Amino acid sequence: MEIKDLADLYGNELHIRQLKKLIRGSARAQEIEKRSKLDSSDGHVIDEHDQFYRDHKLLLALFRVLGVMPVQRGKIGKITFSWTSLPMIYAYIFYMITTTIVLMVGYERVDILLNKSKKFDEYIYSIIFIIFLVPHFWIPFVGWGVAYEVCDYKNGWGTFQLHYYKIAGKNLEFPHLSTLIVILSIGCLLLAVGFLLILSTLLDGFTLYHTTAYYHIITMINMNCALWYINCRAISNASEALAKNFQRDIDKYCTSYIVAHYRVLWLELSELLQAIGNAYSRTYSTYSLFMMTNVTIGIYGFTSEVLDHGITFSFKEMGLLVDSIYCMVLLYVFCDCSHQTSANIAEGVQLSLMNIKLNSVDVATTREVELFLKAIHLNPPKVSLQGYSVVNRELISSSVGTIAIYLIVLLQFKISLVNLRG
Repeated sequence: MEIKDLADLYGNELHIRQLKKLIRGSARAQEIEKRSKLDSSDGHVIDEHDQFYRDHKLLLALFRVLGVMPVQRGKIGKITFSWTSLPMIYAYIFYMITTTIVLMVGYERVDILLNKSKKFDEYIYSIIFIIFLVPHFWIPFVGWGVAYEVCDYKNGWGTFQLHYYKIAGKNLEFPHLSTLIVILSIGCLLLAVGFLLILSTLLDGFTLYHTTAYYHIITMINMNCALWYINCRAISNASEALAKNFQRDIDKYCTSYIVAHYRVLWLELSELLQAIGNAYSRTYSTYSLFMMTNVTIGIYGFTSEVLDHGITFSFKEMGLLVDSIYCMVLLYVFCDCSHQTSANIAEGVQLSLMNIKLNSVDVATTREVELFLKAIHLNPPKVSLQGYSVVNRELISSSVGTIAIYLIVLLQFKISLVNLRG
């Protein structure tokens, strides 16, 4: 039946608009219904729509090269992990070789600390260099030990992207993500190499041989920060795309059917954000503690030197300050991108829902809007490290407070020693 015929039948423009809306809504519903028949258990279907994997597979390859996260695309559409897979065997060999080097260099660094360091700044640098070796021994616990959880998280992306395609009618895109990963990967490697070569040139007792134990560790630390940023950016891209398509659909087809589907999709994205915290909880809990320890020791060493000799702008003083700033920046990036991602997920769709005029939609649609808003309220998107800590900007302020407390205690202890000697 044509619209003109409908006009003749009803003779009312309001009815015409409602019928147009009904027809469009039905067509949109039919599109979704047709795509919903795609099988989410079919690896080929998942692989076809898994743009996130295609964009960030270089990052996964680099973590395999470092022997930190030996996961692989074991079968079509699935990321898998096995203790006897080829990437895992490579990780065993790589870890044994690097452990031998780390133990040899670590023995010499401890010897320098106990027998050769005579000045305060030499003690502090020796302690920092020993601490930087510690993350190597965490790899089996924070890398291999969480591989199954990481696979579940990564595979969750494939399922989400297929569900997004079923509703939106197009694949999820991540603008410039692959290019950004290449830039960050090269930057992480160059930063680690440059940092260690400069220290070897300017610090007595830190030879080129010693740097061999640190290249993979510093690169791994940088790459962990890049990994977290890339994951958070991807979730932000997904939330922005979801909000944009949701706004487009409710402008044309504001029906209960459409709102209900986007509510389920939004909840799935929110669960994906929570899954990243659960999957990497060990990794980033130790990461945060490591950064806080380095910041505390670095600032304490710098402050002690200033109290003893004034600000001389020596390399050793500035090195301590740079180390503290470097670790604090990495901690800030870790917390801030999580905070922004959590805010982005809720903000877009919530604004669209609040702008819906409930008096212009039917009762069923009103009910779905209320359920959507209630779902956002009851399931606030946040990154939690398995309940131990929520990763947001508050974590930065609490970390700074903890560092300040330890610094006060350490400086009081130093002042007491100076007074006793005097």
